[in-house]
Amino acid sequence: MTELETHQITDAREMRALAHPLRLRLIGLLRIDGPATASALAAAVGVTPALASYHLRQLGRYGFVVEDPELARDGRERWWRAAQARTSWDSAAFLDTPDRIAALSSLHREQFLAYQARLEQHLHDVAALDADWVAATNHSDYILELDADGLRALNAELDALVERYRTDPPRAAAPTKTITVIVHSFPRPEGL
Repeated sequence: MTELETHQITDAREMRALAHPLRLRLIGLLRIDGPATASALAAAVGVTPALASYHLRQLGRYGFVVEDPELARDGRERWWRAAQARTSWDSAAFLDTPDRIAALSSLHREQFLAYQARLEQHLHDVAALDADWVAATNHSDYILELDADGLRALNAELDALVERYRTDPPRAAAPTKTITVIVHSFPRPEGL
């Protein structure tokens, strides 16, 4: 990527722009599969090209995606690519106003629903996977006693570990698959 590696969200408008299920899917496809046209993305997610194009323009308005004109074969074809490999934000920085809290909650909710959809699809498809892939899969939860600093340290170590595997994966002895790693670490709600 020629742009910055991470898009740091600081504005509630950016957060609201991303807090849409179709936009999350579009940016995810561009980040994983690379540049594409609105028509190709529309076919991949099952919407009209016009709808995909609208949402790509909204993502572009806030710098999440950019046009990639070098890939166009003619003047009518519009290619899009992700502007960054990742998006991040400081959740605590969005607790200062009700509007920013609502934007944060909305994005977190859409992220969770996207994670849930991926997990449900995996569970639906598990019978079609080789036994080796099923055995390598992990669905775990852990209960720990930590203070806020301990939770930050745990998350930093988890992030560093995943980043190491992302940037320097072990040599593959067999065909690879794109792996989804979803980490949720949060204070346990009372009574649950």
